[in-house]
Amino acid sequence: MRRLRVLVVDDSAVIRKLVSDAVTASPDLELAGSAPNGQVALERVGAQPPDLVTLDVEMPVLGGIETLKALRRLHPRLPVLMFSSHTERGALATLDALAAGASDFVAKPQATSPEAARVFVEKEVLPRLRALGARALDQRTGAARATPAAPPPAPAPARPGVGTRQIQVVVIGVSTGGPQALERVLPRLPRNLAVPVLVVQHMPTLFTRLLAERLATLCALPVREARGGEPLGPGTVLIAQGGHHLLVAREDSLPVARLGDGPAENSCRPAADVLFRSAAEHYGAGVLAVVLTGMGRDGAAGCGLVRARGGLVLAQDRETSTVWGMPGAVVEAGLADQVLPLDEVGDEIAVRVARGQRAAARESR
Repeated sequence: MRRLRVLVVDDSAVIRKLVSDAVTASPDLELAGSAPNGQVALERVGAQPPDLVTLDVEMPVLGGIETLKALRRLHPRLPVLMFSSHTERGALATLDALAAGASDFVAKPQATSPEAARVFVEKEVLPRLRALGARALDQRTGAARATPAAPPPAPAPARPGVGTRQIQVVVIGVSTGGPQALERVLPRLPRNLAVPVLVVQHMPTLFTRLLAERLATLCALPVREARGGEPLGPGTVLIAQGGHHLLVAREDSLPVARLGDGPAENSCRPAADVLFRSAAEHYGAGVLAVVLTGMGRDGAAGCGLVRARGGLVLAQDRETSTVWGMPGAVVEAGLADQVLPLDEVGDEIAVRVARGQRAAARESR
């Protein structure tokens, strides 16, 4: 198989060399060159388009967001991995970049040694490039395929009565492509949603607070970063805090949010599996678990427990996922009650919550 060609764009010569050396040493990647700013990058992309681009958010001459917008006009599907700093300004710029069409981001390493920086790139950058490159390759080969592709895995067999089950909490797990996905799902939830919504988005500390603030401007429901101790009442939307697991707990017999500092699961903290597991333990069959675009398998084990307790599982489909790792793991394990395009997920959540409420009201008469 042809190696994926990567263009590295960063004003820091140290970062350019660090990433370029890692790409060159990788057997499945190939360096397509490097550029110190966006203007040079656009010239090189115009001369010979790469398969992937790493792009620094803050650069002289032509900054990362301006470069990204130009790339999107010329190459709408070219995967772009943004590099950000661990600052509020860098985080805000990163969210702007994601809204402008960046595929994913990684915060620049705060490494104390060259070896630590090298390990960071190998563990955090290269896997993202491979995942994004595989998705782009699937799209290209799918468009060129002469024969129909094999049918996607089917949803789990229907379970009698599960469609009218009363939902008591919605839990969402998402990673790569998540900010864009959440901006298309959460605004579809109505102001009178009768249950809390808890979200695990794989992001570092600081980024999750700014993401919650941005989502709050788009949604009818109030959206906040979880701080721990919040009552889980109707219409509560909490985003897991970067660096901490989000769990459901009980306080005076009432459900509340809790932050946890337990070990990472699936190399993630927060982890969707931790949230899903705690929700299933406290709400049982009243859980609606939703797994959206993301790299890896986080959420699959938790969905297994949700279904074992009688809850519902929705998964995003392959076609609309930036990376079909997380939802794909759920579907392939036969755990998804329904597989949906991204733009149908929010409406389906609202419908299932309302349907369960109506069924519960009829039973109580």
